[in-house]
Amino acid sequence: MSPPPIIAPSILSADFAALGKACSDTIDHGATWLHVDIMDGHFVPNMTFGAPVVTKIRPHVQRPSSAYGTGTFDCHMMIAEPKKWVKDFRKAGCDLYCFHYEAAVNSTAAENPADHAESRTNPKDMIRYVHEQKMLAGIAIKPETPVDVLWDVLDNTDKEEVPDMVLVMTVHPGFGGQKFMASELPKVGALRDRYPNLNIEVDGGLSEATIDQAAEAGANVIVAGSAVFGAKDPADVISKLKSAVESRR
Repeated sequence: MSPPPIIAPSILSADFAALGKACSDTIDHGATWLHVDIMDGHFVPNMTFGAPVVTKIRPHVQRPSSAYGTGTFDCHMMIAEPKKWVKDFRKAGCDLYCFHYEAAVNSTAAENPADHAESRTNPKDMIRYVHEQKMLAGIAIKPETPVDVLWDVLDNTDKEEVPDMVLVMTVHPGFGGQKFMASELPKVGALRDRYPNLNIEVDGGLSEATIDQAAEAGANVIVAGSAVFGAKDPADVISKLKSAVESRR
């Protein structure tokens, strides 16, 4: 049996004029996590917000009492220099720091935003570093990245360098509201077949119309933005998304 369903609405679709309340209401509606999209205008063409906003919304949502628990802030770091921001987001209240594989193989090992480093980072180093900062570590791949680049990371015998979650993007990262890319689901299936107990997240175009495909492929962590925040009854949508995953475990 795969891990339990986790519904993580993306707050990028929430009302930014009342973001704290939107976050707490969404947890009250039955969401497990909140998905926090961080974009720097370099790794992706869009910009969102940084650690100060996470700091401000954190008091509106109780911290999880255990790993993967309700209230987890799942920070999706669509940024070019992921290691530089780990400490800032830990301080801000991040619980799960999910960086991109593509950034981790092409960025510096500097540990603070103002620092410079000649040495380079890599996915295993990033995962270890996130764990050292007492957060869960996630690793994400874009649609153009083949899933087998993750085998070496996931098969590592050093558990401190193994991610707690893999995120398979089902749209090109950078903007909300894109059409769901079912072409990415074989990656989810390959991950589930190879790692039955892994938390596998999908992000992009998830809704009541596409959840069955994602759940059938093996995803258990579901990111949905406009499908939840734009719904007349968000609690009903969250319940249906959760049931779709639960029925396929």
